[in-house]
Amino acid sequence: MIDHVIIGVTDVESAKKFYAAALEPLGYTLGFEGEWGAGFKNTQGAPDFWIRPEKATAPVHVAFQAETRALVDAFHAAGLAAGGKDNGAPGLRPHYHENYYGAFVLDADGHNVEAVCHKPDA
Repeated sequence: MIDHVIIGVTDVESAKKFYAAALEPLGYTLGFEGEWGAGFKNTQGAPDFWIRPEKATAPVHVAFQAETRALVDAFHAAGLAAGGKDNGAPGLRPHYHENYYGAFVLDADGHNVEAVCHKPDA
């Protein structure tokens, strides 16, 4: 089980705004911030996603679970509105499994941020 993930970003203030907006539909809130970066809390209040100021050596792929497909759609729209670049519109990815519904947005550092719902459409 993963406890938390930390990624490097070149501009913490910009990244903080992007992630606050993109992850809000998934229930995440900004929980901690300081010179060392920022931490975002999940719906249970655990700070499991962190950004810190450093040049990323290579983009990473981070996927967040969504309870519904509508939340995947909302994540994608919020990420684009916050300055992210489309890297895969919301939709089924049956090559993963029949109910894999995901969307992908690139942040300013090229990190591939995904929201995914594994449940059938309600």
